Amino acid sequence: MNYLTCYRITQVSYSSTEPDSLQAPSAEMSSTTQGDIPGTSQTAPAKAKRPLKRKADSLKDDKSKKKKRKNVKRTVRPNYTIQEGEDMLLIISNISSGDSIWKPKRKGSKKKKGNKKGKSKTSSSKTKKAPVRVRKVTEETIDKNVDLEAAHSVSLDHWGQSLPIEVLVKIFQFAIHQDGAVPFLCRVGRVCHLWNGAASSPVLWRNVSIGYCWIEPSKTQLPGTEQKIRNTINWLAENRLSQLREFSLCHWKKHVDYVIQKVSQSCQNLHSLKLSYCTGMTEKAFQSLGADCRSLENINVQHSEFNVDGLVSFLEAYGNQIKKIYFTHSTKSDKLLSVLSKGCCPELRLLEINTKLDGGYCQLPICIQALQIGCPKLQTFRLMNVTPVPKMIRNTPSSTSGFPMLEELCIATSSHSFMTDSDLNNVLHGSPHLRVLDLRGASRITATGLYALPFEKLECLYWGLYFNSNTMVASKKGIHMLAQKWSSTLRELDLANQPFSEEDMEIAMGYLAHATGVDLFRSLNLSGTKITSSTLRLLITQAPALKYLNLSSCRYLPRGLKRLYHGQEDIQLLLDKLG
Repeated sequence: MNYLTCYRITQVSYSSTEPDSLQAPSAEMSSTTQGDIPGTSQTAPAKAKRPLKRKADSLKDDKSKKKKRKNVKRTVRPNYTIQEGEDMLLIISNISSGDSIWKPKRKGSKKKKGNKKGKSKTSSSKTKKAPVRVRKVTEETIDKNVDLEAAHSVSLDHWGQSLPIEVLVKIFQFAIHQDGAVPFLCRVGRVCHLWNGAASSPVLWRNVSIGYCWIEPSKTQLPGTEQKIRNTINWLAENRLSQLREFSLCHWKKHVDYVIQKVSQSCQNLHSLKLSYCTGMTEKAFQSLGADCRSLENINVQHSEFNVDGLVSFLEAYGNQIKKIYFTHSTKSDKLLSVLSKGCCPELRLLEINTKLDGGYCQLPICIQALQIGCPKLQTFRLMNVTPVPKMIRNTPSSTSGFPMLEELCIATSSHSFMTDSDLNNVLHGSPHLRVLDLRGASRITATGLYALPFEKLECLYWGLYFNSNTMVASKKGIHMLAQKWSSTLRELDLANQPFSEEDMEIAMGYLAHATGVDLFRSLNLSGTKITSSTLRLLITQAPALKYLNLSSCRYLPRGLKRLYHGQEDIQLLLDKLG
């Protein structure tokens, strides 16, 4: 079985496979011939000198012939073959799966010394040497046996030397967009000088995410390891992060304060900070951010443990520059909401509060009126798996102008929500530009309450119910009114497990199928509904852009059709079956 390894044309070497036994030991031959030189033996007769000389010559000839035969017989075929392509080297292994693999000698092993009983060197030279084992070609062995002179002599690095560095930087940009700057840029920077120069371009280091990879979880660090971590952060901050704009720190349990302070001191243009599953950010780090990073606009501390009072102090002092805030619900979330309601972040555009999906039923007391006054420019408001509970604050008016710039409202939960039509109206009564409305789990919201809301250009409506019981569902009719109101603008619709009647669903799908914007309709979730085959056929025929269709658990459909459909080809096959 051959192994194939591809390498970009940079530096290639050829390791010597010639065994040591192919070189004749000159010392052994000299010691052998010294005993045969004429005149060295006093007891031998004179007439015996000439045959001894001819015998020595014949011995040399025999040795030379044997040496040639050995060279022919013991020539080891190369353990790999190198072929040159347009932009890479193909190193093909000649080793089969049954060949033995070379193993290094143990440190404790030593060569056997000469025999103390007086054996001659000639006898030791006749001992057979161990057969040379062919080393299996791997990426590591090829890298360690690099021969720069041989590589340059055969001119195998044309591509690496002639490629413009600007093109290489553009290629790296596509790579880090998918895999991130770290550790990709750190690894490619070790290939050659050209790649190192391209990888050190500050343009590539504007968005950096560093995960924790020095030790395993729940293990302590040695002092040397801690110093290495600090040295690495210092080097990155001083040599690579001069134009850093977005920085993420993931799964760090120690040194969070040190990293944040070092980054804030060296990266004056920091625009966004994200802490994911981190622990230990103190008030000192927040103050360092406010003092040094005057361009900071986004803070994401979801699923992280930090000093809440430190974040509150930061928002009170530097909140006028913050536009996006993400945090996870906790016992001290009311302090953060209180700061926002006081108007410390007047430029806030996005507010997201979440909690774990397995956290159970989670309530968050919130004064919507105070938040509308404190954040008048809010455009995105998300409560992920968190149910808002209305509360009033002293000296706060009962009605306000709402969120006039709000475009997305998400109050989604995996369990049931007790939010009513009145509560939803308090949030959205002043939001005519709303485009996305996520009410998954809101079982007490009715179609009549949604129809009364002021926005006319809704694009996405998510109203699925993802819990087992339907006893608390309040809206059992009226979906055709919503389909008629937003038929020309609606692009995505989720009605999973909603108990609308068969006739109601037929009228609603008819409005969507004959709307002017049906060509842009792309997603539909009807899982667990009373949709029928005829109604479904009408909508699919008129919606060419439909790419997602969920028909699982639809008991009014024939067997074999109740599943999830992805892509236009899959949906076209469904249409053929329906027709």
